[in-house]
Amino acid sequence: MTQQPWRRSTRADPRALPLADRHYNRQKIGSPQFVPPGRCLVLLTDPADALWVTSWPIADYVKHAWAGAMVCSLFRREPDCDHLASHLIAAAVAATRAQWPDVPPLGIVTFVDPTKTRRKRDPGRCYRRAGWIPVGETKGGLLALQQLPADMPDPLPARPPSAPGGQGDLFAMPA
Repeated sequence: MTQQPWRRSTRADPRALPLADRHYNRQKIGSPQFVPPGRCLVLLTDPADALWVTSWPIADYVKHAWAGAMVCSLFRREPDCDHLASHLIAAAVAATRAQWPDVPPLGIVTFVDPTKTRRKRDPGRCYRRAGWIPVGETKGGLLALQQLPADMPDPLPARPPSAPGGQGDLFAMPA
């Protein structure tokens, strides 16, 4: 991975809101904030056709078996996005490592609802292709996938937020 497809964003970015609203775990559609409380990294592609959120909740407030791990709490890739989902996932983990270099021992987890995703041979396939492994289920029946620190890509910071009006990186070389 030589160039980061992700740009840093915020938990209430109006460009990201439609993607968050279309994610199956969205609880309050239309709410201006779409990220759980606490530490987070929100990433958005320039055309706003993919959205990623890494949350890092305080372990004492977590009720699942992977307390202390970072959590991909939202990943949405629109069908017309030019990037493969597995490449976006790997790049998001690289950006997360750049944001928080001291990765917790449990790494990062995500939870996939097999009943709410497109039917596939193996739910969470894009995560598996990005190096995540199934590690169990939640009490509610969600598939848990995890990537441990040793299996994560090298850190690669996300690009800075775009300026109002969509101006990109001022000194970036064309791709």
